[in-house]
Amino acid sequence: MSRIGRMPIAIPSGVTVAIKENQVKVTGPKGELSRVINPEISVAEEDNKLVFSRPSDTPEHRSQHGLTRSLINNMVTGVSNGFAKQLDIVGVGYRAEKAGEKLVLRVGFSHLVEMEPLPGITFSVEGNNRITVAGIDKETVGEMAARIRRIRPPDAYKGKGIRYAGEIIRLKPGKAGKVIGKK
Repeated sequence: MSRIGRMPIAIPSGVTVAIKENQVKVTGPKGELSRVINPEISVAEEDNKLVFSRPSDTPEHRSQHGLTRSLINNMVTGVSNGFAKQLDIVGVGYRAEKAGEKLVLRVGFSHLVEMEPLPGITFSVEGNNRITVAGIDKETVGEMAARIRRIRPPDAYKGKGIRYAGEIIRLKPGKAGKVIGKK
């Protein structure tokens, strides 16, 4: 039995789950999410908990069992608490600002870079160099954060660029100078 798949999901107060065949719809205080799941994995609601089961022990069913449980757990967490990712901008003159819903980045190019948020995503900027990407869908939040980071990934020599908060960048040593005194 899958260690992840066999764990039930507790449904918090204020969250409702509707299951129709292979469609799961989760509604909560922050919004509503729905997902089509594998029809072979069964989802049942038992005393305010979601329980998952699979028909056999084939490798495909075992992998789908844990995946389905994780995806629905992310949906329940998203509609109740939401998800957020923080990015730091490192570099002299590098900064971010909000213009309406858009995010405007100055990261060393000759032009400004404007980012449109994906549906359900909100940006917030703290100071000039910390961006927070927030939303209820974990996949979309991660995708938007990755798109922002892709604009100017951290440099391997100086560490300048856009990185996730807490990300550790291993800097490479620069060129070694010529050996002095060698003839």
